Amino acid sequence: MILIDLFITFFKIGLFTFGGGYAMIPMITDEVVSKGWATAQMLTDFIAIAESTPGTFAINTASFVGMEQMGVIGAICATLGVIMPSFLIILIIARFFGSISENKYVKAFLWGVRPVVVGLILSATYSIARNHIITSDELSGLREFFAAIDWRAVGIFAVVFVISRLKKLHPIWLILISGAAGALLYGVL
Repeated sequence: MILIDLFITFFKIGLFTFGGGYAMIPMITDEVVSKGWATAQMLTDFIAIAESTPGTFAINTASFVGMEQMGVIGAICATLGVIMPSFLIILIIARFFGSISENKYVKAFLWGVRPVVVGLILSATYSIARNHIITSDELSGLREFFAAIDWRAVGIFAVVFVISRLKKLHPIWLILISGAAGALLYGVL
């Protein structure tokens, strides 16, 4: 039964999410955590791994969650679930592209979806930052808030952000720089 639930859950995520993998993060988080398939911390780790491994973000995340639940067959069900809506929609669009590409309703819908995608990406950014930069849930004031911030993580983010803006480095280099900084600052090396 869990295999069917994995497929249906990730099919729904794939069907109702616009804007790619980052826009899927809030919906993936809501579904996966509410079903008890992963904690918010585990899911954030899955997202970090999915982002730094080859392949698309959404497929990798679905695969990790499925693998955690039911092994390889769970990964296959979750992966098929998340890719099937896009596959079917592309087939339909390819078939009718000529007649819908200039449709004013289709254009209006796509223009209306754009701000939502930005909001979903910002929501995902907030969730990830909240789970990995704020180290305590007990925040009763500004002093506790600043004491709970993982300043090493903020520093790594700031340095990599500045580097990414000043030098157009390939994302692989940014990941390697972040990993090396994390290993140094968190005492792994």
